[in-house]
This record gives sequence, structure tokens and C-alpha cells, in this order.
Amino acid sequence: MIDVQEGKDVYVAQFERIEEASSRNGQAWLLPIRRAAMARFVELGFPTTKHEEWRSTNVARIANTVFELENSGAVDVSRGELEPFTFGDSAGGLVVFVNGRFAPELSLIPRLPDGVKVGSLAEAMQTDPGLVEPHLARHACYQQQPFTALNTAFMEDGAFVYVPKGKVVVEPIHLLFLTTASERALVTHPRNLIVAEPSSQVTVVETYAGLGDGVYFTNAVTEIIARENSVIDHYKIVREGGAAFHMATLQLHQERSSTVDAHTVCLGGILVRNDINTVLDGEGCECTLNGLYLVIGKEHVDNHLVVDHASPHCNSREFFKGILDGHGRGVFSGRIIVRKDAQKTDAKQTNRSLLLSQDARVESKPQLEILANDVKCTHGATIGQVSEEALFYLRSRGLSKEAARSLLVFAFAGECLDRVRIKPLRAQLETLLLARLPQGNLLREAV
Repeated sequence: MIDVQEGKDVYVAQFERIEEASSRNGQAWLLPIRRAAMARFVELGFPTTKHEEWRSTNVARIANTVFELENSGAVDVSRGELEPFTFGDSAGGLVVFVNGRFAPELSLIPRLPDGVKVGSLAEAMQTDPGLVEPHLARHACYQQQPFTALNTAFMEDGAFVYVPKGKVVVEPIHLLFLTTASERALVTHPRNLIVAEPSSQVTVVETYAGLGDGVYFTNAVTEIIARENSVIDHYKIVREGGAAFHMATLQLHQERSSTVDAHTVCLGGILVRNDINTVLDGEGCECTLNGLYLVIGKEHVDNHLVVDHASPHCNSREFFKGILDGHGRGVFSGRIIVRKDAQKTDAKQTNRSLLLSQDARVESKPQLEILANDVKCTHGATIGQVSEEALFYLRSRGLSKEAARSLLVFAFAGECLDRVRIKPLRAQLETLLLARLPQGNLLREAV
């Protein structure tokens, strides 16, 4: 164990080692941003429970652990080890990253419509700086978010998805981030940039997972830019290892008449924090944020959402559900901001939590900040347990108590999973959910 100051010093030393290399590989224009982000991280330090936004999530275990950067570039992963984390036939592309670095030998990138680019962000910064520079690190603000600042300082590689004006990518693009947990505690800082130009359409899936049961830390940032009239369907699946830490920011920026559906499903990780921020920066935007998480044992999941209605005539919907068992902990903070000129805003926020044990705990904090006077905004939160009447009914039909409870829990989660439009992905998530429920394997054939 180390103290928090020593923890910061470790990252400062790591940054100094990679700073010179970064200036030589076509990323010189990023140096001022990197340095400013690192300076801000040193100034802010790791958040503590004294900070309001982190009051219910303690990151001391991250601050007190020495995590190493993987600099070897070696890939010790076989294609067969990818199968549990893939779905469908990868017709839209499978882009694999191992320990934070692009693995071309494991990736499958098919022929895509003219002008569509899918691959490594590090490579794109060298070959297509004109497409990257206007957007990278322009939207995910690191001034008040220590982990975003840390990611910005260390961003070297991640996924780059670019869809030109008017192009439609029919099949989903799958971005798979694997960490090979070992005796060393590794840290990765994936940085992803997704840009959909006017009147384009794309579906992207991000999966984060670990191979092995070791301790590691994923600190990810994804920036999504939806230009005018574009349509983006985005899915983030967290399947980290049982001893893994996952801190992530998803930053959405929408222009006029764009539509973004963002789905977050968390089924793994000892400590997970998802910051999801959306700015509706043009009239007629549509934004939907869906989420589902299941925590067991001593897992902790924290979802923080901010939807910023900066323009009039925009609609947003938030629908998050949590299932908590054992000593699991859940946090939901949903904040809707309606700016002064954002008249005719229509926003709705719903958070529902299901407690399966006496020791499980969840906190829900819905918030509305309305500065306009012609709006329609609602929010609601419910926390409950499995219905005893429904449980009795199912047991009277021959199901065991565990199987009956699992069936009711599965039905509770189904409302979220039904919103997943990719059928193979939805089937995979249903299987994963059932595998984590008591006697859930007995229900697979029934569902």
C-alpha cells in the first residue's frame, strides 16, 4: 500500500517516460493538451468521499495501488480467447485492443463504405490528423474530472471510427478491449473517438473485459460527435474481471436534428464508475440513455449522468435499472440541465433498483435544473424488492425459490435488454445475466 501522494507521483513518473516518445510519433500537436491535463490531475488529485460527486464512491483502492503501464506491445492472446466476448459474424468489423494497444492480428476489419475509417486512434493521428485534431480532447473536459485528466495525459491509443457525410454503416462495429490480468497490476487508458458526419448512420459496440482474475485498472474515455441529422446507436458492455477497477467517461456532443441512443450494461468489475455526459447543442436533437447493471458480492457500480439541453426543441430520455445482491452497492446520479434558451424541451428520467438481499444498498439522486419556462420535464426513482406475491405464485407452479426469484429478476432486467437492437448481442447479454443469477442456468431454455 502507498499513500495518495505517492500514488500521484507514480503517474507523474510514468508520464515523464512517455512524454518524449509521444512527441516523436506524430502526436506533437497533442503535447500541450497532455501537459495541461497532467498538471490538472496533479492539482486535483484523486477524488475522495469529501467531494460531492464522489460522496458514495471511494476510490482509495485505486489511489493506493501501484499500476504499471504495459509498454512491451506483445500480444499473448489467441483468437479462441476472443470468442466469449464476441457476437454475430463481425460483418461490421471487430477491432481488438490488448492491454490498451491495437492488435491488428486479432482484428477483423472488412471492406466498408468509401471514406469510412475504423481502426487505431494512434494510427489515425499520424495518417489522418485533419479528421482527428478538430475533435479529440475538445469535448471531454478534464478540468474538473481527475480520471478524465489522467486519461487525457496518457492517451496514446484506442479506437477511431469516422463516418463521412451521407454514409450508412449497416452492420455494428465492435470495439473489444481486453486486459490480460496477471501478477502485475496493469493500467490502461483507452481513448476512443467516434465521429458521424452530417446525415450519416453507424452502430458501435464497446466491450471491456479481462482475461484472468488479477487486479487491473481500466481508465477509458470515449468522445462521440454526432453531426447534423446523423444517427448513432452506441452500446457499452462492461465485463471486467472480479478484481478489476473501471473508471470511464462517455462524452456525447450532438448537433442539430441528430439522434443518439446510448446503452450501458455492467456485468463485472469490483469497482465501476460510468460518467455519461450529453450536450444537445442544436435544435431538434433526440437522445436516449439506457442502462442496466447487476452487482453481486462486494461489487460497486456508480452511474453518473448529465444531460445538458443547450438548445430548444430537444428530447431526452434516461432509463436506468439496477439489480443488487449480496453486499453490492449501487449509485445513480442523474442530472438534467435545461438552459435559459432551451425552450420546448421534453426530458424524462427514470431510475429503478431491485434489492435482492438485506445487505445490498443503493443510492438514487435524480436532479432537474431548469432555467427555461416552456418545458416538459419529469424524473422518478423507485427502490424495491422482489414481490412476495409473484414469488409465491411461481413457487406454486413448481419452481424452486431460487429459480422463481431469478425468473422475476430476469423479467425486471428484460425491459432494458429489449431495447438492445442487435439481436446476437441481446442474446449474449441475456445468457450472461442468467449465468450470474442463482439457478439462472435452469431458466435459459425457458427464455
